[in-house]
Amino acid sequence: MEPKKIALLVGALLVAAVTAIMAKNMFSQGSAPPAAAAVVPTGPEVLVATRALPLGTIIEPDSFRYQPWPKDLIQNAYYLKGSADPASLAGTVVRTNISAGQPVTQGSLVKPGDRGFLAAALGPGMRAVTVSVSAASGVAGFVFPGDRVDLVLSQTVQGGGDGPPLKASETIVRNLRVLATDQRTDANDAEGKADVKTFTTVTLEATPRIAEKISVAQTIGQLSLSLRSLADNGAELERAIAAGEVTVPETDDPKAEKRML
Repeated sequence: MEPKKIALLVGALLVAAVTAIMAKNMFSQGSAPPAAAAVVPTGPEVLVATRALPLGTIIEPDSFRYQPWPKDLIQNAYYLKGSADPASLAGTVVRTNISAGQPVTQGSLVKPGDRGFLAAALGPGMRAVTVSVSAASGVAGFVFPGDRVDLVLSQTVQGGGDGPPLKASETIVRNLRVLATDQRTDANDAEGKADVKTFTTVTLEATPRIAEKISVAQTIGQLSLSLRSLADNGAELERAIAAGEVTVPETDDPKAEKRML
């Protein structure tokens, strides 16, 4: 083979080798480093929020869960596992906003009967109105803070002429949020069981106009509670929109949507 052809062949091999090395280095530098495994915190278990809990939220049994937390970050205000039962916090109200996964502090909740409870539970522009109920009209005590109820007015209407008076009932207000009841658990009875006193009053959240309507209704007849299903809230809103009872905002302003709800 001629020396000139041999030189060209060797040069081509060298160029190919250099190109291959450069390409290998380029791809190796561009590849992302392997992700480090997430460090699972170990330590005492503290009570954290399972979802975002805005100011005024009434706590339910599934609002919290226990989660391991670094020992160095534990604070005295946290609820530690073994020292607090999440079910016992049901009915309390969030005093400051709590993010999902954030530890719950004792100062972030206010219990029924404590100072500032109703002020924390009420939404902006809303009022608290208390209604007297009996065991029968109060759904036999199966109404708890956070539930939604309708108010039914029962009254006696005088008939015309010499006819007997008529009994009439009608739903006067729908979808009210229960803020609190006066139900309490006294000391154990003779058999060692907790003596639960059925509530006689229920505090509801209402607009100023509806609060006035409820106050007048209590002087006319007897008010009863009608417990609503949790699945009714969305259907009730759709019905109200279709009937023109509420106006859907034209913009996507969250504040306007909240006022509509």
